[in-house]
This record gives sequence, structure tokens and C-alpha cells, in this order.
Amino acid sequence: MKVFLIKISILVLGLLIPLQSNFVKSNDSSQDFKGQSYYMSKTRMDLGNWGARLSEAQKKEVAARMQSRLEKTYILTFNREESMFKEEEKLDALSGATDSWGKNFTPGAQYKNVKTNTQIQNQEFYGKQFLVKDSLQPITWKMSGETKTIGKYNCFKATALIPSNELTWYAFSWDKLRTKEKTESETGDEKEELVEMTQVEAWFTPQIPVGHGPLEYWGLAGLILEVSAGDTTMLCSKIILNADDDIEIIAPKKGAEVTKLEYQDIVLNKMKEFRDNRGGRSRGR
Repeated sequence: MKVFLIKISILVLGLLIPLQSNFVKSNDSSQDFKGQSYYMSKTRMDLGNWGARLSEAQKKEVAARMQSRLEKTYILTFNREESMFKEEEKLDALSGATDSWGKNFTPGAQYKNVKTNTQIQNQEFYGKQFLVKDSLQPITWKMSGETKTIGKYNCFKATALIPSNELTWYAFSWDKLRTKEKTESETGDEKEELVEMTQVEAWFTPQIPVGHGPLEYWGLAGLILEVSAGDTTMLCSKIILNADDDIEIIAPKKGAEVTKLEYQDIVLNKMKEFRDNRGGRSRGR
């Protein structure tokens, strides 16, 4: 029996070692391990009650105009400890005031350090630069045991429940403002409002042994290649490991330094001021 177990162990090692060497050129102890992964982000458009009144032709026209908002490309640059996540620069089909409005509520360049548990993110809001510094989003992942292949990488599925507001802290909605105002008007005797949670599904590959991922996602035993949350899915389309070109990861430094919570308060207060100055015409949105 011992001989049989030894033979199986040798066979497994013989299979794993060549597999890992195909994907990672440097050994695990190397400090030079680095790479870039490209993600395609797609968001399903929910037109709500307003959309029910549109014809199919009108829905297609709206979808075409919103394509640049619903489909984006991002680049994650990483080494063993750090990562930088940002949108790939390209010409936008939208322009003018509409485009400027949208950029106020999209994620800026995001630096993460899994060793120091630090996140630093550039955000621009109405022409002012902010440097949002905070801890990484805590995530309790649960392994499902499911596997699949993405490109040439073997991936494992993990799920988590994360407070929805923590995943979109840089964005704004009128619902967020209404919730804030309701909370501020409540007395201590009233029940606290339930925290809305988002179910997150991630697929990661141990063949790239870093704990990084796009946006707020991190903390798995390998690079996250696909993640779905709500109406949005991000899928890795290309990976470059240990390229000859110099890849630098530099944390953002410019902007007024605030925490995530402080930044949210700044945005909500500004939008409340905007609404009130317009005579409350946005209240019903």
C-alpha cells in the first residue's frame, strides 16, 4: 500500500510541475513576478417602467448610445503584493455634458496592496481630484467545488455576500440619497434599515498565484479571471505574464485625501444641494 501511494504522489507531482511552468515563468519566491490581465466588462441595461413604453427599435437605439457605458475594457497590472486597476483609455462615443456627468460616478484608477491591506483610488468629482485611502474591502469567500476553464487556465468558483453600497461607494443614485436622508431623520427607537447585500460569483486560477482581482475583489488563492455581481460581469480576455517591457505599479498621490465614507458624504451632500437648487425636480428620479 505504501508503495502504491508513493507512486501516485510521484505521478501527481509529475503532472502539476509542467502545468505550472507553462503559466508562470518565475518561481514563487521571485520578487519580479508581474503581469497584466485585460477584462471586458458588460452590464445589462434595465430601463424599468420607462423602458416598457419604448418600442424595440427605440430600445436598440438607447442600447447603442449607451454601449460605451455598458461595455468597457480594464487593465489590471499586478505583482505579488500590489495591483493597479484602471479603465483602458479609448475614444468614447459619447461626448459633451452627458459624458462628463457619467465620469463623475465611475471608478478611477485603483491601487491595492494585499500585504498592507491598503486601497488608494483616484476619483474626480465635478472637476475636483480626490485621493480615497482606505482598507481593502473585507470579503468572506466560500468555495463551491465547481471548476471550469477560462482560456487555458483551470479555474475554481467562489461566492460571497458583500454589502451593495461597499461595491459602488464611488457611484451615486437618488436611492442612496433618499436612504441617507431617511436614516438621518430616524430616532434611536426605530429599527435600523436592513443592509442590502449583493451576491458575488468569482472564478480564480491558482495557476497565477496572486490574490488580486478587478475592482473591489481580492483575497482568493489565485488571480480572479471572472466575476459577476448584480447586472455586471467582468471577464478576463488576455493575460501577459513576466513581459520584457517594464511594468511599474505606482500608488496614486494627487488629490484631497479622504476615506470611502467621507467621499460618499461629499458626493451625496453635493447632489442634495444640486437637487434643492433645482427646486426638488430630481426627487422623483
